[in-house]
Amino acid sequence: MPQKEYSRLHLDLKAQSLLAKAPEGMGEARIEAALEAALAPVLPRLKKVLLLPPDYTRLHSGAGLITRTLYNALSPACQVDILPTLGTHVPVTQTEWRAMFGDVPFERMIVHNWRTDVELIGEVPADFVKEVSEGLMDQPVPVEVNRHLMDPAYDLILSIGQVVPHEVVGMANHTKNVFVGAGGSRMINASHILGAFYGMERIMGKDKTPVRAVFDYAAEHFASHLPIAYILTVTDAPRGDIRTHGLFIGTQRKLFEEAVALAQQKNMTLLDKPLKKVVVYLDGSEFKSTWLGNKAVYRTRMAIEDGGELIVLAPGVDKFGEDGAVDLLIRKYGYKGREYVLNTLDKASDLKQNLSAAAHLIHGSSDGRFTITYCTQLVSQEEVEQVGYNYLPYEEALKRYPIDSLQAGSNTLDNGEEIYYIPNPALGLWMAKDRLN
Repeated sequence: MPQKEYSRLHLDLKAQSLLAKAPEGMGEARIEAALEAALAPVLPRLKKVLLLPPDYTRLHSGAGLITRTLYNALSPACQVDILPTLGTHVPVTQTEWRAMFGDVPFERMIVHNWRTDVELIGEVPADFVKEVSEGLMDQPVPVEVNRHLMDPAYDLILSIGQVVPHEVVGMANHTKNVFVGAGGSRMINASHILGAFYGMERIMGKDKTPVRAVFDYAAEHFASHLPIAYILTVTDAPRGDIRTHGLFIGTQRKLFEEAVALAQQKNMTLLDKPLKKVVVYLDGSEFKSTWLGNKAVYRTRMAIEDGGELIVLAPGVDKFGEDGAVDLLIRKYGYKGREYVLNTLDKASDLKQNLSAAAHLIHGSSDGRFTITYCTQLVSQEEVEQVGYNYLPYEEALKRYPIDSLQAGSNTLDNGEEIYYIPNPALGLWMAKDRLN
């Protein structure tokens, strides 16, 4: 079979490393100008481009503006396809598309299916996995990507997204957006269980992790010939409005490292002492499953004291898994702790075949160290308690914790109770200073 020929135009992009000049972030005009400058050297030669933005669950990444700007700049001269990097998530709806990407035609979307629409491009060897995991895992990791990425007709593939603390890889985005967001079930399963075995508290907020090493190996050995370049953001949204603090465009890994350093400043909150009670709000339009909503657990677990409480206000959660098969596994096995999952794996073939679900069950438990209460209106008390969480009706929770009158951070309620309120856990990582290392 003849070797496919791919474009190398991504190497001609003008690298950009921009930092905001004010606390409120950089304006849209500066972002748009940076994107246009980056494209200028290659624009006349482009005929077909693939954009890989995140889905609606990363609304505050700033990727919506970037995707819209790129589409408007490119589409007059070439074909532009947009493949949201769903990973295991459900497809973007038309309403979500308009909210995130504005007037970009919905018809330009390619829907990624992580189980069926992928192509195997290589395998990270077992001895490498064993080395980077300190012996915790010694199986090879199959590298799968959406088949559209392998189409030699694409002159340029732009991977877009936010660098922010992440429970599986340490810091989200860069190669993760390609190999998980646009990846296949075997890579997703293997990478997630690798992160769970190694321990999320050893991973979150860091660049150099076993999972990142696997992704970087895959990029170097199996995807370096693809015309992939990265557009990375560092953002926050303290009052719901996106503030872009950094924009990094290019192919060099040092740009990702710069983004990591900035995200560690902007998206990590170090506390003088552990917290007794944390209340987290999950926007109902963004978080519709515990698969997504458990960022409330991941991002606060190193901030909560032993015997503490986590209250999760989840008005939009109506299921457990984004994927139907995963939803059934969560309902069957529940969030019962690391040891339970590891012991169950040996005799549960269905869970063993869905290791990303097993990893999620480990991540979503406090291992008995603090209590987790889900406050829902679309999932019943019986369902919530069946998977191992405490339950409180959402309306009752709102009376106890009136979010409209709470500020992000420490609050004292009318009854004298002290709580720590987080309005969007996906945008950060909270930890007590003594947990930093």
